[in-house]
Amino acid sequence: MNRATALQVGTLARRSIVRTLRQPAMVVPALFFPLLLLAVNAGGLQRATDLPGFPADHYLDFVLAVCFVQGGLFAANSAGTNVANDIETGFLNRLSLTPLRKTALLMGQLAGVLALGLIQAVTFLVVGAIAGEGIHAGVAGALVIVALALLISLGFGSIGAFVALRTGSGEAVQGIFPLMFAALFLSSMALPRNLIETDWFREVATWNPVSYMLEGIRSLVITGWDGEALALGFACAGGVALIALVAAAAALRTQMVRT
Repeated sequence: MNRATALQVGTLARRSIVRTLRQPAMVVPALFFPLLLLAVNAGGLQRATDLPGFPADHYLDFVLAVCFVQGGLFAANSAGTNVANDIETGFLNRLSLTPLRKTALLMGQLAGVLALGLIQAVTFLVVGAIAGEGIHAGVAGALVIVALALLISLGFGSIGAFVALRTGSGEAVQGIFPLMFAALFLSSMALPRNLIETDWFREVATWNPVSYMLEGIRSLVITGWDGEALALGFACAGGVALIALVAAAAALRTQMVRT
């Protein structure tokens, strides 16, 4: 990346971060709803730990990972809404008249998502520590959780940006939100995959990349350093991010031609 491109990315990244953090309607739900789901699940599903082979003594240990992935889903909404707003207000039209690089535009737009993802990850770790649930992998494990959470946020945020660039509509971005939550619920969110008795549900959860994102984070919380779980978690999150970034870049080129 040359100096000019780095300057463009920095300028747009600063705008994206400030705009995201100045919108309580984006920041507050992204923190509140994952914690609400955490409290409900931890209180209502504690009996699940009595199942033979359940990996944790406290259900909070098991379900804490859901916060990080659910936070990533809000990243898709945040990124998509901001990009759609730029299209609808004509900001993207004006940028098309400048020598701005498309790569810088996409990277700058996603900076707000990463800033929000960092705030979410730190908040969820702090809440987990306050609740008395430590990270079995220690401080280094907590840093790895933050890194994986940021990669997840980047992946889902890129999906939101792709939908916004493809459709130019904030409503379309809102429309994919329930589908992403369906992907979360059809994963190993509530139970380990080996304890899911319904065959079709277990099969869907096995093919669902969200399961491996959850299990990567969960391994650091419950068991410590599990190389296979971490490799699968990072591979799935990185794969989603790569595919979504390529798709968003292609949609951006199309959108810039239209404008």
